Amino acid sequence: MTYHIISLFPQSLDSYLNESILKRAQEKGLIKFKFYNPRDFSVGTSYADRRVDDKPYGGGPGMVIEALPVIKAIAKAVGKKSAKKKVKIIWFVPSGKQFDTEYAKATATKYTDIIMICGRYEGIDSRVKKAFKVEEISVGPFVLTGGELPAMILVDTISRQIKGVLGDHASLEESRIASPDVYTRPEVVEYKGKKYRVPKVLLSGNHKLIDEWRNEQKGK
Repeated sequence: MTYHIISLFPQSLDSYLNESILKRAQEKGLIKFKFYNPRDFSVGTSYADRRVDDKPYGGGPGMVIEALPVIKAIAKAVGKKSAKKKVKIIWFVPSGKQFDTEYAKATATKYTDIIMICGRYEGIDSRVKKAFKVEEISVGPFVLTGGELPAMILVDTISRQIKGVLGDHASLEESRIASPDVYTRPEVVEYKGKKYRVPKVLLSGNHKLIDEWRNEQKGK
């Protein structure tokens, strides 16, 4: 899986994408990232000349990211067509389709390249959506300052559906009986004179009872 991330602030994703499971997945060659800054597709030569935002038509606060630099960035990400290449273009908007695990599973199995368009400020000129077929996605009923956090959420959720990323595919909580409450050693934790114990059922070795307990915890 190759993730193509279009962002004015690509460095903001570095710390998360290059740690722990996602780092190991890259080292194994299971996933990789490519970044595209719309500024690199503007016509200016200096940083000041490479502005890619302007005031919105019709008035209103804030600035809107111009269409053409983003269109060129998407075109670069799409690259040459290939029979083996299956591309999905995602546009993050609060009003988009709600992202969930089922969406992540379908995406992981159907596509080889995911292009994510991260907006900023008041958004991106909507003519981009006329130049390319995009799918509008929301990660929740709230508004963020940019699309970089949603991009990281999708990368994490989709990547863990790819065989080999988690090491043991049985680690997928959504594919097995799992509880929101988990415990490890020691069996008894003491704090401020109180003892906190692991539920007895988890020490019983009876997996039928353990699964029943986990299902009960999920329903609380």
